[in-house]
Amino acid sequence: MVLSIGITFTIMNIVGAVKITTAEDIGRIIRQKRKEDGLTLEEAAAVCCVSYPFLSALENGKETVRFDKLLQVLRGLGIDLSASIRSWNTRGDA
Repeated sequence: MVLSIGITFTIMNIVGAVKITTAEDIGRIIRQKRKEDGLTLEEAAAVCCVSYPFLSALENGKETVRFDKLLQVLRGLGIDLSASIRSWNTRGDA
């Protein structure tokens, strides 16, 4: 029997909610927003009060970034993050 529970993260953009399932997904969204705002990586890092290497790693999908700094970047760039809690699913032989 396999039990799974999870939280699905979504980011709202002009089109609507974008489901986040990987670090690459969130990095791609952050890079897109930064470029739409006309910011260089260095400028965006300064706006978000994080280092250039951190923001670069985040945009490139590094999986081990600190969550508090991720939230700091999202706030700094004006990106809203929400979570949807999925119910428990039971699969397999009973």
